Amino acid sequence: MKKLPILLALSCVSFTAAQAQQTPGGSQSSTNYAPGTSDSRNNGFGVKAGFNLSDLRGGDKGAYKQLESLKSYHAGVYAQFGLNDKVSIQPEFLFTRKGFDAEQFDRTTGQTTGQQKQTRLDYIQIPVLFVYNVLDNISLHVGPQASLLVKSKIAGEERQISSVGLNSLEYGVVGGVEARVGPARVGARYDLGLSDIYNDPKDAGSAAYDNVKNGVFQVYVGIGINN
Repeated sequence: MKKLPILLALSCVSFTAAQAQQTPGGSQSSTNYAPGTSDSRNNGFGVKAGFNLSDLRGGDKGAYKQLESLKSYHAGVYAQFGLNDKVSIQPEFLFTRKGFDAEQFDRTTGQTTGQQKQTRLDYIQIPVLFVYNVLDNISLHVGPQASLLVKSKIAGEERQISSVGLNSLEYGVVGGVEARVGPARVGARYDLGLSDIYNDPKDAGSAAYDNVKNGVFQVYVGIGINN
């Protein structure tokens, strides 16, 4: 799975180069397409994958000692539905890995043990984005998202979501910018979690779990199948 973003990036470059050779003057911009047709840049679907830099945010973030970001990935598919030549709606279906590294807590005393541990949280994520084309091949993306936690791994051990007080449903907002060259796309966005990672910090055994949320910076590459 870790090789998927690299493979997609290579495919992106190869496919874009082929398109540039076939089209006089290079790759097409949004103004070369007829809005409302199957060739419109605002209609279609595709695949995407990229890099996550995941961290904690929230009022109790400081309770975690030696806190470090988790480097991970996301991958999935998207569909785009054009409303006109400037505006479209883009739902996505993604697998994304979030989490962090920090000193481990003793669940009885609530004190750190001095041992570093990694918390890895795997989500199925569905953002629904409002897309606005500010230039021919540059667009802004913003919208809400919901995420379902499907797997958790703490200090190398897979844990049941309920046993550590994790919240299985996360909601938030996403915002970013994307550039296109023909069918290829490259983008960056920020995933702002608005719900707490832990559903009941008392059950988790430490007040340090309270009021912490996910925050993820993402970069990605994608290929449009028919846009």
